[in-house]
Amino acid sequence: MRVSFVADSDAWGGAEVWLTHHLRRAAASSATASVVCAEPVAPGFAHLDVDRAVVPLTRHTATAPATREALTAQRPDVVVVNLVDPASNAAAVDAALEVAPTAGVLHLVGDTRTGGQRSVLAARYRRLAALVGTSTAARAQVVTDLGVDPARAHVVPNGVDVPPDPAGPAGRAVPRVGAFGRLTAQKGFDVLLAALRRLDVPFDAVLGGAGRDGEALRAAAAGLPVTFPGWVGDVRGFLAGLDLFVVSSRVEALPLVLLEAMAEGLPCVSTDVGDVRAAVGEDAVVVPVEDAAALAAALRGLLLDPAARTALGARARARAERDLGADRMAARTYRVLSGVAGGGPGTGAP
Repeated sequence: MRVSFVADSDAWGGAEVWLTHHLRRAAASSATASVVCAEPVAPGFAHLDVDRAVVPLTRHTATAPATREALTAQRPDVVVVNLVDPASNAAAVDAALEVAPTAGVLHLVGDTRTGGQRSVLAARYRRLAALVGTSTAARAQVVTDLGVDPARAHVVPNGVDVPPDPAGPAGRAVPRVGAFGRLTAQKGFDVLLAALRRLDVPFDAVLGGAGRDGEALRAAAAGLPVTFPGWVGDVRGFLAGLDLFVVSSRVEALPLVLLEAMAEGLPCVSTDVGDVRAAVGEDAVVVPVEDAAALAAALRGLLLDPAARTALGARARARAERDLGADRMAARTYRVLSGVAGGGPGTGAP
């Protein structure tokens, strides 16, 4: 089975990490994988030994002729388009549908439009041969709002590499709190900073990442023991320096950064987004979204109790080993794709 993945995004993030996991694991599912990637994210795929075509970003354009041409050259049995949110990447989807049966992977819930715009969006989604949501909410939204056949809408939870040598908490005399991601409103770093400002116990913090809200967040952190190291290229190295990891997002499916931190044996606190509560159970502390007071209380309790941090980190690692591996995720995705391949361009409801 030949699978072409389309990454039509203007910045590297969890969706691109998801794609990388699948490119690396194609052979294990008897598949040959290639990627058609937009120029902004192309460098992130350069190290992989796969057929890679670099094309202009088309997320906000009407057509994607370069994407269609690149896909045609790869001769896929099935195309997989990474969808930033339900209404995004229309040109890339249309290009893919002209080439082979197409599956969409929806990483976030979002705006599904209204009126005539929703009708157009629904017609596009009905042409997809399959839809993979990385959360139950993503699947439910396209079934409810866009009329996707429930039999063609699947949930495959996110997974990550589970290293054999987890770093665990760093054991610093002054505990270090960490988080990383795009510095945008979605990630809720403003809420995290508000929570940190409430703390009356010793700590320092490091917020990795880059994005359009970087300057505003640095200003909001004035007077706090917080550093901003910029883009995180070495995730394991970043996590190895932490005693406690935080996800403060407003919207997610199942954040890969949370799973990566759990796989390293770090105690984690996360907002109650997407499928987090269902996926981690009691093996991370889950707090309400946009509740700085609740987030501060959770952080304070763990900062004051090294034994609790150690125990929570051990449970997080055990959960990752049991349920959160990328091998499991990729195998499930490729099983969906094997059912799609061979149906012809535009397979799906008219």
